Formats: sequence, C-alpha cells, structure tokens
Amino acid sequence: MNNELTDADRYPTLSERGRHMLGFLQQHSHAPVFRNHAGNRLTSDDLIRVNAFIAETVSAKIGWHPGKQPPWVTEFIARCYTDVPWYRVLGAVPQKLEDVRPTTRADLARDVALFVPDNVALDRLINFRTSGTTGHPLLIPSHPVVAASYLAFHKRALRRFGVELRAGRGSVGVALLGYQRQCFTYASVIPTMDEAGYVKLNLYPDDWRDADDRARYLNALKPEIFSGDPLSFAALLELPVTWKPQALVSTSMTLTPVLRARLEARFECPVLDVYSMSESGPIAVADPSAGGHMLLQHTLFVEILDEAGKLCAPGVRGEITLTGGFNFCLPLLRYRTGDYAALDFGGPEPVLTGLSGRLPVRFRAVDGTWVNSIDVNHALRDLPLRQFQLHQDASGAMQFDYDAEDVLDEAIAQRLHSLVGPLSSLTITRTRFEGTKVVQYASALTPS
Repeated sequence: MNNELTDADRYPTLSERGRHMLGFLQQHSHAPVFRNHAGNRLTSDDLIRVNAFIAETVSAKIGWHPGKQPPWVTEFIARCYTDVPWYRVLGAVPQKLEDVRPTTRADLARDVALFVPDNVALDRLINFRTSGTTGHPLLIPSHPVVAASYLAFHKRALRRFGVELRAGRGSVGVALLGYQRQCFTYASVIPTMDEAGYVKLNLYPDDWRDADDRARYLNALKPEIFSGDPLSFAALLELPVTWKPQALVSTSMTLTPVLRARLEARFECPVLDVYSMSESGPIAVADPSAGGHMLLQHTLFVEILDEAGKLCAPGVRGEITLTGGFNFCLPLLRYRTGDYAALDFGGPEPVLTGLSGRLPVRFRAVDGTWVNSIDVNHALRDLPLRQFQLHQDASGAMQFDYDAEDVLDEAIAQRLHSLVGPLSSLTITRTRFEGTKVVQYASALTPS
C-alpha cells in the first residue's frame, strides 16, 4: 500500500498558477537540493477560517490591568479541565488561575498526547519535533490551520514597523533560512497570500550543487521577507546577496543589537526580533521605541511568576508563563517557558522588558569550522536523554552532562566526535538535574 502524499494531498486548493510557482521554485537552475516535501494541506473551509483569524489578529487590542486577567481565561480553564486528559485527572475546576499548578516543558516531554484535547480530529493532526533548547526535545501537536495562522502574528509585528505584506500570485513571499548540517527544506506556496511562493532553505553549503548558487537563488526569487534566526542571518551576511527585502524576521533565538544593526545596514530594511516558542508560536516582537517586546497574541495571557510560582508585581523580573494561545491542539495553562522578563503596564499595552531568551550557540570543531547547536540536537535525538548540557571552554575542550536512565557515555562520545572531530578533551558525566532548568549550550568561543 502506497501512503506517500501527492500534490493534491499537500495542496488541496492548488491552482495552475500555484503549480507554476512550485515548478519555478523547485526547478530553477540555481535551486538547492530540496531534502523534503511539505504542503499547506488547507481546504477551502480552512482558508476561510484562517483569513478571518488573520483579519481579527492584526487589529485586535491586547491588554489587561495588573492583577487582573482577560474575561476569556475563566472559560478557558474550565474547557481544559473538561477536554484535556492531563488536567481532567486533577479533579475539580479551579476557581482562580493562580490555583492552577504551572506546567513545564518537562511535563510535555513525558507524554505530550495527554495535553491534546479530546475534540481534536486525529486524522488531520500534524506534529513537528522541536530543537530542545532547554534539554527537553519533544513533538508539538499541530494542525494545518494552526500552521497557516502564524502569518497573522508576523503581519501584526510587521505592521508595527510600517511594513504591509503585498506579495501575491506570481511572486515569492517568504524565504525561511536555516544554517545547519541537517535541515528540513522544501518549496511551497502560501494560499492566504494568493499562492505566493515560499521556500525553506538551508544556507549550509552541502545543500547546494554550487555554494555560489545560494546568493544567485535568493537574488532570483526576490522574496518579500527573509525569515530565520541569528545563525542563518549571520551566514546570510557572508553571501553576495544584492536583493533587499521589505524586512527580515528573526525568531527562535535572541538577536543581539550588533547583529541587528549589521543586518539593517546591509539590507536597508527593518529587522524584527520576534520572541517565539514552538509550544506557543510568536509571543512578542521587540520594539525599541516601546522599551521592550510588544505582545502579539490577543488570546494569550502572560503572567510573570517567581520561583515559588507566585505572581510578580509589575516591573519585577520573573519567569514568563503562558495561558491560552492559538494552537487548539496544545492549549497552554500556566506554562512556564524558562525565559525571564518583567511586565510593564505604563503604556497602552503590556510590554515585556528585560527579556532573557535563548542565545544562539556555535561550537568550534577540530578543523576550525563551526557546528550549530541544532546539529547537536539532531545527532543526539535518538538517545534516551532526559536532559543534557554541553559547554565548550576557551581551549576547545568540551564538557557534556546528561540525565538518563542508562549509561550512554560511549554513544554520546561517538556522536559528538562525528560532529566536531576527534577532540583531545571531552568529558562526559552522567548526573541528575532533578527537573531543574539547565543552560543547555554554552561556549567561551565565538566565530570571528
């Protein structure tokens, strides 16, 4: 039996013009070696739903008073305790949000299926693996409508900087850039942008027939937006790309002011630093004029909690904790993110100030090349690690600490050596983190 998806499965509403765009992206003379296939899987009814959500989101008001919560939160708690197996076994529905025990990534990692509501249709459920930046790699349940809805938050963020997306039929909307030794890459179209082109590319040279094709391809596509993370944008700066998009959107990791300034000078456009997580999607966008990160989701309530789980006063730093969200396959209820900030209520909308997110980390290999921390995740993902951390000191020596039921020293060493070469000093220690958040990646070395 052949279970392989066809283009009709991947693109239920694909027109002849959309098919022509796919051919242009995939068969261009400078195109990369696309490793994968992916599609939007959106039906006509899905498109109506997503377009309505985008229109609502870009103009929705976001805000609440200190010590208060949006009216929808009470109903959301009750729905979670009725429809979600993880909460249903906890008993009676709490009357107040502060009576709900916070959850963490470790809870999701144990059995994420317990967090999927009973009413989610499994035949359309999709999932993707996160990079595990806090030491808990996991699968995130999602849905084609959820994946398509990300555009709403990017449009809202771009509008803050005076950018309105105009790409449509016959043009390329987004080039999502990665820089990893292994990367999921494909070409697609965006039906909510009249089948504008979309590509997910890996700028790592091995994914191209000719390394010079990287710049040639991007210049030929002329995408309206470059999206990526600080690692891929640092690689982009090294390429002779002459095309200037409307904006660059950086996600997943902290964008340093120096890199942001270099990108703005090079591409002469706004560079957005979006605070985002796989579990929640885009949360906020940095806006220097507002003094911090402005929230993007009108159905996401943000609390700042101290170590004991108590609510911090406005302006006091604590752990960013989320309730709600747009992913109906994974409703979040007091989800502790492992990231830290304060909430400032001095303006018309709450602002996350002093955000401490996840900085990108690269490790120096024996031959002097650089290895992305995401590649470390890929190399280790088949090992039964509960948590781990990898640090490299100024001499290049590495220390790997891990929490696992079994002794995995030899398997870990083999995988790390395959990435960075025969290190002269690699120390591997099995330990117990006792569920605490760890700084998973750190290096005293930085690329020149």
